[in-house]
Amino acid sequence: MYSIDLNSDIGESFGAYRLGDDEAIIPCITAANAACGWHGGDPMVMDRVVKLAKEHGVAVGAHPGYPDLLGFGRRKMVLSFDEVKNYVKYQIGALSAFTQSCGMKLHHVAPHGSMGNQCQYDEEISRAICEAVYEYDKDLIIYYCAGAVLGRIAEDMGLRAAAEIFADRAYMDDLSLAPRKMDGAMITDEEMAISRCVRMIKEGKVTSINGKELDIKGDTLCVHGDGPKAIAFVQRIRETFEKEGIQIRAL
Repeated sequence: MYSIDLNSDIGESFGAYRLGDDEAIIPCITAANAACGWHGGDPMVMDRVVKLAKEHGVAVGAHPGYPDLLGFGRRKMVLSFDEVKNYVKYQIGALSAFTQSCGMKLHHVAPHGSMGNQCQYDEEISRAICEAVYEYDKDLIIYYCAGAVLGRIAEDMGLRAAAEIFADRAYMDDLSLAPRKMDGAMITDEEMAISRCVRMIKEGKVTSINGKELDIKGDTLCVHGDGPKAIAFVQRIRETFEKEGIQIRAL
């Protein structure tokens, strides 16, 4: 039996601005990457998301990003080691206040956007994130993009790490995510997305945006909650995985 954790980036609305449909997605996933207020989210949204997750038995993880609300955390920032470390620790702590008040324990940490992308090769940023997690709670799982140095550094520090693969993103030849500005970077075709997911899980293979066959390992599968077909993707994934003998379960 094949198995995979199914996660989604949620709670990214803030104030009067609504992104994604958390109420529809949360019942379909096993783990939620909740924004912590810096690239998206706010205290009211965080409270609502955690309560929804608890209602549906969904694990909650922190989705920390750069302090870039205007750019949705997708712009690269040049920060010191201590800044990255303390920014991540601050956001984990903020979300933990809501999980604790609901009788839940924070499950994982999944770096968002530009911060997460930089963890593909940047050892300093990766180590800063891992130190923040290590000092706060060694039991938290680090979600890292498959192939990123973040996973190796987390494991070297004795932390649990889970390789994340993506249903709706294309890969470059080095297994990094294709830049969003590149044609074909976002996969919107449902059939293509689902078949890629099944192949990544069952065969450990994925075709890059340039047509190169790559080896890939996945412990958790992500569907971006702000994607135009996020709900359709998670629903189709669940239906197809059941037929394919792939069990969806939390780590």
